[in-house]
Amino acid sequence: MESNQQIIAKGIFKSYKDVKALEDISFSIPRGELFGFIGPDGAGKTTLFRILVTLLLQDKGEINLFGLDSRRDFRKVRLMTGYMPGRFSLYQDLSVEENLTFFATIFGTTIKENYHLIRDIYSQIEPFKKRPAGKLSGGMKQKLALSCALIHKPELLVLDEPTTGVDAVSRKEFWEMLGNLKKLGITIIVSTPYMDEASLCDRVALIQDGKIMQTDTPANIVSSYSAPLYAIRSEKMHKLINDLRTFPETASAYTFGQYIHLTLTPTAKAEDVVGFLSEKNHTGLEINTISPNIEDCFMNLMVK
Repeated sequence: MESNQQIIAKGIFKSYKDVKALEDISFSIPRGELFGFIGPDGAGKTTLFRILVTLLLQDKGEINLFGLDSRRDFRKVRLMTGYMPGRFSLYQDLSVEENLTFFATIFGTTIKENYHLIRDIYSQIEPFKKRPAGKLSGGMKQKLALSCALIHKPELLVLDEPTTGVDAVSRKEFWEMLGNLKKLGITIIVSTPYMDEASLCDRVALIQDGKIMQTDTPANIVSSYSAPLYAIRSEKMHKLINDLRTFPETASAYTFGQYIHLTLTPTAKAEDVVGFLSEKNHTGLEINTISPNIEDCFMNLMVK
């Protein structure tokens, strides 16, 4: 194993009866990287994360973390890993302080010993340290869960959709916290269904139906989108997308906010689609060439 590779996964498969959750998943993550798994619900992110933190066994394949085999050395791996599951899983009847003390104790440390790791996060909820965890707001629960995952000074932090259901301000704050933790040398693996969060990672893996479609930096993934991309709208948007999907030269068409993002086959031009839509009696037609974002790249990969 290369010394700078903290995590290497090779050929990971996992099925639940007839459902294939993961198919031939392979990746490597250098020490100190903020790595994102980007994909919709049901893509296999949670299953993969549970395997990474040794809560679930893969059917096939190998994972090496910190030079340790995740199956054989699972006890050592757990001591080096902090895990924040997608669903809030702390003790809701215990107070904020009691939850944090509990997690520190089971890892053989104290809040005082590693307070410097959680200071920026925990200081925001410390005024409420006597409040039961179940009575916290979504953003405060998120900060408590992250504090509990960090209190034993892990080398790897695994966060499963940590910002799902959290308001936009708390989402922004959370990613700022991850940036600060990365500066401390902690390797961070995070999953999210929010494509806009992909740009905040060093590298991302786009995952769908248990398969990794592409792994690269967000900038490289966006630059790999070679076809012209158009934002198009008309007065009848429902009819518009249905008509575009019948146009022979359409490569992909999907709704994006108030527009439809359209990619044509290499031989087609914007004038061709304008003429086609005019014949379909569309009025108020607007079409502009735009630059792709990470979501456009994801959708493009899905239709290949």
